[in-house]
Amino acid sequence: MKPELLESHSVFPTLDMRRTAAFYEEKLKFRVVEYLDVAEPHVCLYRDSTEIILTQSNGQKVIPNRELYGYGYDAYFITKQQEELEQELIDAGVTIVRSFHHSDYNNKEFVIEDIDGRWIAFGFKQG
Repeated sequence: MKPELLESHSVFPTLDMRRTAAFYEEKLKFRVVEYLDVAEPHVCLYRDSTEIILTQSNGQKVIPNRELYGYGYDAYFITKQQEELEQELIDAGVTIVRSFHHSDYNNKEFVIEDIDGRWIAFGFKQG
């Protein structure tokens, strides 16, 4: 049997795990589970079958990929209901940096900016 990759979890270092977790809970409707009293403190964020793991950045400011490398998202989450999700996030006051569109690489997607400045895309490949 050939091994299959089934899921992926994004890992986001942050200056303040609780502040970042609160943003994801309040604005993006993620469920928060804290593991702050373990050898490697972290916070897990869950929504549907997506998980984000927050880690402490040891005082380092979050530098998004677009600032480090000139372009690029910091995470890309797959969803087939982009327009509905975008409206949910607009209604929650989340900053939309690229509205729902059909990209030149054949994805339908939109992009938000999180509280730490990361750009996160939500989209789906159109075949």
